[in-house]
Amino acid sequence: MNTLEFNKLTDELGDLIHFMTSNEWPYHSGVSTKEQVTNAFDKGWYGNGRETFWIELEQQKVGLLIIHDIEDSIPLFDLRLCESVRGKGIGTKSLVWLKDYIFNLPDKKIRIEAYTRSDNIGMRKTFAKTGFVKEGYLRQAWENDDGTLSDSLCYAVIRSDWEKGIVTPIKLNELPF
Repeated sequence: MNTLEFNKLTDELGDLIHFMTSNEWPYHSGVSTKEQVTNAFDKGWYGNGRETFWIELEQQKVGLLIIHDIEDSIPLFDLRLCESVRGKGIGTKSLVWLKDYIFNLPDKKIRIEAYTRSDNIGMRKTFAKTGFVKEGYLRQAWENDDGTLSDSLCYAVIRSDWEKGIVTPIKLNELPF
């Protein structure tokens, strides 16, 4: 597979609309119509305290990586990949790039957090492959577009693990309550 490129989103509203509306997002909520994408773009959803990157493969936009709370010491992120490239290792490479990017910023970030639905097995495997640790299981914490609730998981990677190239397990059941 050729090298992925990560390029900041600028004024490519047409590309963004095409990307968001021509793929199914079974594990994401909202922003699926042209009007929703345009409205979110106009309101600064892809900027204003966020950094948004296109993930490109062979000069084709195959993914979108949004880093939320970039000015905070603990940013969050959202990763979306085109249906045609899911399951091909691009998510793994994207998370490795993300960790290097965030932890090399001049204002030292403490950790990177992410949330996913409990049934998003592909993302859960990607987190595990890239050194993210499952830190929380939140029951009925994900509100789906159809009004149903799903369980959500919190994953994170900490700076000291990234620096040492290790994964420190969390303490489970350290107290009897």
